[in-house]
Amino acid sequence: MIVVTNALYLILLCFISPSIIYQVLRHGRYKRGWREKILGATSTASQPGSKTIWLHAVSVGEVQLMRTVVQALADRRPDLHFAISTSTDSGYDLAKESFPHYGVFFAPFDFSWAIKESFRRIKPRLILLMELEVWPNWLKEAEKQECPVLVLNGRLSERSFRGYQKISWIMKPILRTLDWVGAQNETYADRFLQLGVEPSAISVTGSIKFDGAEPDRSAIEIVERRKLLGLRDDEIVWVAGSTQEPEEELVLNAFLMIRPEFPNLKLLIVPRHRERFGEVAKLIQSKGLHWAKRSDHMVSNPNPDWEVFLGDTIGELKWWWGLASIGFVGGSFGNRGGQNMIEPCAYGVATSFGPNTKNFADIVGLLLQANACKQFVNEEELLPWVREMVANPTLRDEFGDRAKKVAASHRGALDRTLATIENFLPQQDKPV
Repeated sequence: MIVVTNALYLILLCFISPSIIYQVLRHGRYKRGWREKILGATSTASQPGSKTIWLHAVSVGEVQLMRTVVQALADRRPDLHFAISTSTDSGYDLAKESFPHYGVFFAPFDFSWAIKESFRRIKPRLILLMELEVWPNWLKEAEKQECPVLVLNGRLSERSFRGYQKISWIMKPILRTLDWVGAQNETYADRFLQLGVEPSAISVTGSIKFDGAEPDRSAIEIVERRKLLGLRDDEIVWVAGSTQEPEEELVLNAFLMIRPEFPNLKLLIVPRHRERFGEVAKLIQSKGLHWAKRSDHMVSNPNPDWEVFLGDTIGELKWWWGLASIGFVGGSFGNRGGQNMIEPCAYGVATSFGPNTKNFADIVGLLLQANACKQFVNEEELLPWVREMVANPTLRDEFGDRAKKVAASHRGALDRTLATIENFLPQQDKPV
């Protein structure tokens, strides 16, 4: 089995290598961490007798989720050490920023030799996977090393579920080795069950993303950004976060239509992927608007006459949402499947998104049921809704209040998750 999987991975790597080379040359992606990815040569190494927990997050969203978990575990168990792995450049950068006191590295590809070397260096006592990232050799080695593997905030989309069903002969033996899956809802739990996870190893915890969403607009990180941008109390901020093509164009065109009627409206755009920052900057500039970007104003204030502000940094979106009165969550026009809308809702932002939110279908269902968000059927609905939100502050506040109540009512997944994690943690040393 190991020989077969290694061979398949090598074939796949050869097949996708032209795309990787293109991304390296065109966008500067995938340049780093190849020794860690191919050889497992992580610089993170455990000391003899250390109690290392290996946490893995694919990209930015999962890293943000991980911050909540690591902070809670570190508070409860200061004797633990954490090794943090991620799969993407943006995830790695955010992890380095978020976990300066712990080892951060690129996760090894699922080649048996890379996995063995990573285990040899890290010597994990427990592995925590954010949402879902399971690979045969990785789980096989964990089982061999008697290292428990838990999936936190487990999510299995309909598309992924159908794909895994087609290779159930591969997936069932893999998933059966998982020690525990904390699923976000009953639907996901049932999908994990059908794919082979033992019934005794599945719990429905809810989504930790509700616990990780910051509800306090008076947080110092938000106050500092408001001061940096020179925002007045009478100005209305519309934040378009995690946007992808063509959403920036849609938002900018709507803003251009509304701005003459409401000169106190400001637009803040935060693209989902950093390789598009330059592209979006050129797009904003082409509209003839007064604009500024975060990378030019990490400390200095932009000219106060700015109309559009580009958030061209990683990991700050959760704080930009705290400035918003109106929000648009990107990745929802097109085939992405939406992005996390819990953060703006937790702040009480009047939150909107496009028709494709399949990755967050359960959360969208909760919000729609409470009339706590606006989901557009098509692009034409964006402009009139935003105009109504700007013109009618009472209606805007009602949307935001309902959204905030939904977010607050679903907290608690973190405590339920930690209660199970503690059953798998290495014993704490008794004081001498």
